Amino acid sequence: MNIEKINNVYFVGIGGIGMSALARYFKAIGKNVIGYDKTQTVLTNNLENEGIKVIFNDVISGIPEIYTNRNTTLVVYTPAIPNSNKILKYFFGNNFNAVKRAEVLGVILNSKKGIAIAGTHGKTSVTTLISYLFNNSRIKYSSFIGGISKNFNSNLVLNPNSDIVIAEADEFDRSFLHLHPHTTVITSADADHLDIYGGKDELKRSFEDFISQIEPNGNLVVKIGLNFKIPDNINVYTYSLDEKADFYPENIRVENYIYTFDINTPNGKITDITIGIPGLVNVENAIAGIAVSLLFGVDIDLIKENIKNFKGVKRRFDYIINTKKLVYIDDYAHHPEELKATISSVKKLYKERKITGIFQPHLYTRTRDFADDFAVALSMLDELILLDIYPARELAIEGITSEIIFNNVSIEHKTLCKKNELINILKDKEIDVLLTLGAGDIDVEVEKIKKILDKR
Repeated sequence: MNIEKINNVYFVGIGGIGMSALARYFKAIGKNVIGYDKTQTVLTNNLENEGIKVIFNDVISGIPEIYTNRNTTLVVYTPAIPNSNKILKYFFGNNFNAVKRAEVLGVILNSKKGIAIAGTHGKTSVTTLISYLFNNSRIKYSSFIGGISKNFNSNLVLNPNSDIVIAEADEFDRSFLHLHPHTTVITSADADHLDIYGGKDELKRSFEDFISQIEPNGNLVVKIGLNFKIPDNINVYTYSLDEKADFYPENIRVENYIYTFDINTPNGKITDITIGIPGLVNVENAIAGIAVSLLFGVDIDLIKENIKNFKGVKRRFDYIINTKKLVYIDDYAHHPEELKATISSVKKLYKERKITGIFQPHLYTRTRDFADDFAVALSMLDELILLDIYPARELAIEGITSEIIFNNVSIEHKTLCKKNELINILKDKEIDVLLTLGAGDIDVEVEKIKKILDKR
């Protein structure tokens, strides 16, 4: 794939977080960019405001003429788009150069000194944090983020002439195997995407294949205890939140819900690091981000300044309301381990307060594979409102509904409802600390929920 020879880029599924970052990238380097998506969202609105046309009708007649020349047009698609999509079928049937998003990202990252952040959870927050810790340093970089950074107000940081590319590495569909980075971070490898991998052993092997693609003499920063087979020709650094590793914290304290800590590194201790966002899970993410920053020579004082001003990622422990009487946090957690991490962080911050969670399961297969684990995690709440499954790319599976989670949740106060019933149910609830949780379309309810709570 020679990006220089491409004039036009058509994105099928342009509204995805990773796809929209690539669309912004190609627009910024002077290409003609257009895309299709099924649904209008805040992301697609933002793209249109930036001069990128988005089409919402799956019709071939909607493809502008300049994008019908297969010699000058690159087609980028996401696995979330079904093969029945008419626009995608047109491009496939007419032998266009049609490639998955991950392959395009690989071409961009592999041509530079790449930093890839992988893991079944935590990768977006760590990618965003590393990107911001590098900010205002001597290092020139571009970054592709799997969420909207609240500091950059974007999922893309672009310096076209930079030598370094930072990117989130997605394990879904083995997408990260298109990447050959210099430095890799692995935050976690919990069983997930079992519709793709079949079992945890195959998932682990895929992570090990990804590790084997690190450049010789490159770096692997890995959470301690993951126990991968690691090649001898790379440098390995471990990190941890609660046990000794190459990078680990101590003297963790909290004041006004914000954490300050010291960090032990192979080159000594750095004291009094304050992270600008709450949650113990973010202290762990910070350890990984600081480790990479130090390996790339970012000044310690700049690291401490940037991390104090770090605002996090939208939908990652994202405060919507934060007052003494009422707290509302929105979070993307959609895997049992993510739910446990988020809920336990909230419980540590808001001891003795009632925590109500609204959870929307994401995917029938994930619900089927982890129903019992979801029930255990959600039983950590004081009260649960459980919504129907968000199907995303999947067709329904007979017998798989939110009820198989609901029946095993052990807490007394629990409600099962459809998403369109949520607002009416909330009107009668006493709310102290509220969480909305999930990776589907629960985010479209956030403003509606906020309006109800603001009236109180």
